[in-house]
Amino acid sequence: MDNNDILIRTRYALDIKNRDMVEIFKLGGMEVTREEVPKILTKSKDEFDDEASVEENDDQIKCDYKMLESFLNGFITFKRGKQDTKQGQPKAPETTKDHVNNMLLKKLKVALQLTTEDMLDILDDGGIAVSKGELGAILRKPGHRNYKDCGDNFARKFLKGLAVRYRA
Repeated sequence: MDNNDILIRTRYALDIKNRDMVEIFKLGGMEVTREEVPKILTKSKDEFDDEASVEENDDQIKCDYKMLESFLNGFITFKRGKQDTKQGQPKAPETTKDHVNNMLLKKLKVALQLTTEDMLDILDDGGIAVSKGELGAILRKPGHRNYKDCGDNFARKFLKGLAVRYRA
């Protein structure tokens, strides 16, 4: 799953409007115009798509990790309000391709104020059964001895479960 696909699925699951997308990006520290939003929310063609299913789009704006993280940080601010930074607070580490799905789950958990039980229910609605321990391993910091990388299928099922819960 690429970053554009993550944004498309998150927007659909949470029913976010274009004007709200612009505001969320702004809160995350990135300027995006209302005209650019549909270009960001265009599915990119990958090696698994057949020629007829996805058209090649030159106007598409590729979403990089910084843009996705900006959106997720802005979404937290959009949902929970601005938080004052405390002096001496460590800066968040850079997100890499390896940990983007873990970041997605963590930041959506914070933004939507979900408990572990809520997340387990959402994953169950998405069609995947996991234990509390497995979910805890995914939500840990990279480098922790019990850290587990979150795969694309797991993230897809979580976003599908969010769609079931928030669009029903």
